[in-house]
Amino acid sequence: MSNVTSNSPSASNAVKPLDQGEEAVVRALHRVIHALPRAMDAELLREQGLPLVEYLTLMNLSETPGRRLRMNELAATCGMSLSGMTRVVQKLEAQGFVQRIRCEQDGRGWNAVLTDSGLARLEQAWPTNLAATRKYFLDHLAGLDLEKLAAAMRKIAT
Repeated sequence: MSNVTSNSPSASNAVKPLDQGEEAVVRALHRVIHALPRAMDAELLREQGLPLVEYLTLMNLSETPGRRLRMNELAATCGMSLSGMTRVVQKLEAQGFVQRIRCEQDGRGWNAVLTDSGLARLEQAWPTNLAATRKYFLDHLAGLDLEKLAAAMRKIAT
């Protein structure tokens, strides 16, 4: 992402090169995007035997009405493909944490439903996730305006 010039037509448009601070932020963000989920996953696995993707699946289901989501919506919410989410839900289903049921609206799709034991598992893992969130992320943001940072991150995400 360095300030390399090019002879391509798009490079001839007057795009302002990154300054040193901008370059540092962009490079750090790339590292965070990869390092943070790995650190969180390792912590949850070590302390709870629960991969981050399974934690996020349980968490997202717990926050929806009826603790259920259509499989494609759950996949999108977790940033996964439908086939990847299907594998995660099958594993959680085998443990009794999630149940898959046909959608009442059309009978073609499937809903993932968080079971009571799945909610209990999420509640058991929550303190570990909270501690890891603070340790690997929030503690490093001390002194920053978190409301402005959150607003900027939401704008980037949309």
